[in-house]
Amino acid sequence: MSNVQNQQLDINELRRKVSEIAGRSAGDGDSPPVSLNPLARQVANQLRTGNHSPNIIIGQLQLLEFAGLVILGCIVSMLASEHTVGSLLGLFAIMVAGAGLTGLMLYALDLYQLPSLRTPMAKMPRILMAYTAGFALTVFLLLAFHPTGGSSWLTTAMWFVAGAAFLALERILTGVAIRHWGRNGVMERRAVIVGGGDAAKNLIRSLEEQPDNDIRICGIFDDRTGDRSPDIVAGYPKLGTFAELVEFARLTKLDMLIISLPISAEGRILALLKQVWILPVDIRIAAHANKLRFRPRSYSHVGNVPMLDVFDKPIRDWDSVAKRIFDLFFTVVALLLLWPVMIGAAIAVKTTSKGPVFFKQKRHGFNNETINVWKFRSMYTELSDPTAKKAVTKNDPRVTPVGRFLRKSSIDELPQLFNVLNGSLSLVGPRPHAVMAQTGDLKYADVVEHYFARHKVKPGVTGWAQINGWRGEIDNSDKIKFRTAFDLHYIENWSLMFDLKILFLTPIRLLKAENAY
Repeated sequence: MSNVQNQQLDINELRRKVSEIAGRSAGDGDSPPVSLNPLARQVANQLRTGNHSPNIIIGQLQLLEFAGLVILGCIVSMLASEHTVGSLLGLFAIMVAGAGLTGLMLYALDLYQLPSLRTPMAKMPRILMAYTAGFALTVFLLLAFHPTGGSSWLTTAMWFVAGAAFLALERILTGVAIRHWGRNGVMERRAVIVGGGDAAKNLIRSLEEQPDNDIRICGIFDDRTGDRSPDIVAGYPKLGTFAELVEFARLTKLDMLIISLPISAEGRILALLKQVWILPVDIRIAAHANKLRFRPRSYSHVGNVPMLDVFDKPIRDWDSVAKRIFDLFFTVVALLLLWPVMIGAAIAVKTTSKGPVFFKQKRHGFNNETINVWKFRSMYTELSDPTAKKAVTKNDPRVTPVGRFLRKSSIDELPQLFNVLNGSLSLVGPRPHAVMAQTGDLKYADVVEHYFARHKVKPGVTGWAQINGWRGEIDNSDKIKFRTAFDLHYIENWSLMFDLKILFLTPIRLLKAENAY
């Protein structure tokens, strides 16, 4: 490229090319099953347990400090003078404001960054400075808006010392815990390097030089062999090829894939991204050695090492916490409202045909894991098909008369609310399909190559595709293609308001649906 302006590329163009390639190759069929070598499987087994997100830990620390300062301030002020119910509410409001201001001071001085949390003694002067500023603002608010809650200078001094001691002790204990978690791999971001040789070696050395690095490198994957890509790079083993990477990522709790290929190798990068973009991980291209310059918003950093942000893990950190709270709240509400319907459905199933009330089916869950999904039984027991190889069709003789009504009204899906409570499903998300489900003679993944990208988030009881008419029988390839497209739109545009919209439209749209048998 001739000048800097022409070098300002947009990473969205790279994403678009990946999507086009994936779409054009749909229908080519599944790649052959991949088996991991013994070393890769051993490493994968060691990484099956989850880790704690640094963002979640920092957020919990912020909540702890906020709550501690509010409670401490209220206790001291209440002991200093008598209060009415009205004055107690005013006192509480001031303490909330004061604790919030103190938190903002700590945040402004970068005291919620991991390097600061690891070394609290070195940052103690700044911690106490931020606390002093927040405390002074709290006292000002107390004197200005709540004069009856004023206290003596001695009480104020004791209050200041108690708050400072609380923050100092809490930060020291937090520092000990974070250093311990770092040594034991509890608080880290797990990553694999994609691409070997000197590029991977230089990247690893750059990451290891960062004092605030929270990346744990789990291994290297590369298609090349020999001198261009040795089996050991900077002390880390090569665990397999690009094809084996997807299987490895599904077996582990990975957070990030870092591509060490040069950005000029566009063909190799696009071919690689076509395979791995379906995974629920952050995908980055190491940019520390590239002369090309992308737009600033395309970059993230590990210390001073720049990374091009190609794909982000959807619904992560506090978004996942918010979605889980959303699921639990509305699931409990639904169970309280619908328990008579569920009991009536159970009685109807049990009394009109032989067999169990519930039907269990293995389906694809988050990250392609297999989960057990529960429904009210809608078929004759001897004719039921747990594999779902043969889709239910209109006037299907396998379906009982009661089952036909349950399926048409979606009442048969209500037991999945218990799947939401145990965490295997979400209320809203891509609908889980049976593991062996297919259209005609082809499995869904044979029809849509990027089909498994639906599993980057937890599946749902209802979803964007369902309320837009894509539910029921899948008797041709276009139906699964459209359903997958709607599911991917949901994943890319997720928000709690989007979930709320889908949830409230579900009973309206499903009652009008005509293609559920």
